[in-house]
Amino acid sequence: MHKQDPVRGLILSGGGARGAYQVGVLAAIAEMIPRGAPNPFPIICGTSAGAINATALAANAGNYRAAVRGLERVWSNITAEQVYRTDLYACIRGVLRWFFSGVATGKTPERSSLLDNTPLQRLLSLVINFRRIQESLDQGHLRALAITASAYASGESVSFYQGTDELAEWARARRKGKRSQIGVEHLLGSAAIPILFPATKVDKAYYGDGALRQLAPLSPALHLGATRLLVIGVSGNVSAGHLRQLSGYPSMAQVLGHVLNSVFVDTLEGDVERLERINHTLSALGERARRKKDIKLREVDVLKIYPSRPIDEIAAEHIRELPRSLRFFLRSSGATRSPGASAMSYLLFEPGFTNALIEMGRKDATARKDEIMAFLNDQPLMETASEAP
Repeated sequence: MHKQDPVRGLILSGGGARGAYQVGVLAAIAEMIPRGAPNPFPIICGTSAGAINATALAANAGNYRAAVRGLERVWSNITAEQVYRTDLYACIRGVLRWFFSGVATGKTPERSSLLDNTPLQRLLSLVINFRRIQESLDQGHLRALAITASAYASGESVSFYQGTDELAEWARARRKGKRSQIGVEHLLGSAAIPILFPATKVDKAYYGDGALRQLAPLSPALHLGATRLLVIGVSGNVSAGHLRQLSGYPSMAQVLGHVLNSVFVDTLEGDVERLERINHTLSALGERARRKKDIKLREVDVLKIYPSRPIDEIAAEHIRELPRSLRFFLRSSGATRSPGASAMSYLLFEPGFTNALIEMGRKDATARKDEIMAFLNDQPLMETASEAP
């Protein structure tokens, strides 16, 4: 096992509007590095909303602070109308079109979903210059960008990556890496939350949200050569230690929130824990024992940053910011009441909510400045974690 220079990787998980928290963390990091410095993460991997943030960083990798400021401007001013149609006609039309087409023909029409995300496509095309990703690679500011989506036909988790020439494709059980030229269709596919947003065609196949069936969210970064990982999650705060008591039968929104959390939060946190266990095992074995037993795993430092306050609680404070038509449409599901806030937190693209998350992310990262600087300076971390691809 030869000693090599560390390669930093950034993992941005999915979570709809919760992705604003990631921007706050990234903004705090921007204040910790010199003005005008390039992107400090050679490998950037994103899923769903995290895929959008990852691509924006990659497209402006020559100036990290400018890239983050651009992201912050978008997330600070975003509204639901910029992500999906919120008028009552569009909501009802989507449901009726889906239902009657299925009854009449037995087939699902193209772009069937509860919400129409055409506005998001326009927004992404406007704010991200996809051609600049290759420029970042050519200039050495980036080694690889990976966007993960779920293939409906094969059931595989596919990580589309645009990277340097020496990076090879990979294939594992139910997951693979595929070299591609990242475009708006990859982001729409990666962010297509099932039922809520329509599937997107990429390379003649339909894809849905990348968090679906993503058994190993850290794996793409490791396959692309990362040896140190910064993981920014969007959980409801696993350390809060509080339980919300149900006063009655769970509403449809509560059930949906439970499902979304299991998809976007549980898998990532579980993969990080598995990585930590493997790392501790390797550390206990020692390098000599590993060589003797021909163990080809390597230790990988990981720094994880999760929200310090339950995002569900913050969402409950801002539900009324959603357009009235959308609140009326979702009222019967229980989404407009506090217990349904978990589900709504994924759709709450409104400035009050996103700015609250950005500010929390900024504070959480600032409070851990020493750890972050140790990570960026390739120094040992207080807690380490590891797994091989």
